[in-house]
Amino acid sequence: MSAKTIINTKNAPAPIGPYNQAVKVNNMLFVSGQIAINPADSTLNTSNITDETHQVMKNLEAILKEAGMGFENIVKTSIFLSDMNNFAAVNDVYGSYFTANFPARETVEVSRLPKDVNVEISVVASV
Repeated sequence: MSAKTIINTKNAPAPIGPYNQAVKVNNMLFVSGQIAINPADSTLNTSNITDETHQVMKNLEAILKEAGMGFENIVKTSIFLSDMNNFAAVNDVYGSYFTANFPARETVEVSRLPKDVNVEISVVASV
C-alpha cells in the first residue's frame, strides 16, 4: 500500500469527528466534506445559501492550497444539499471557482447534514 500523507491546515475548520481534512495518496488528494464553518472563529455561516456556499468553497480552497493544489486540480466533486431548491444558487457560486475543464460531479439531496447546514461539498484532486 502507498504511504498516505495527512493534510491539515488552520485556514479551514478543524475536523469535528475522527477524520482529517484531507489525505494524499500518491498523486491523489481526498478532501473530506466541508461545511460553512469559518475557521477564524469557528462560527457557522448559514445566513443565506450564497454566503454559505462561498464559505464552503473557501474552506476547500485552503485545504487544496495546503496540499499544493488548486481548483484546477479537482477531478471529482460531491455536493450534498438539504434542499434541491438551492441547486441553482449553489451551482452559481460553485461554478465561479472554476475557469475551465470542470470536474466530474454529482449533486444529491439528503435528509440532513452535519450541524443542520444546507450544503456540504467534498472533492478528489490530482496533481
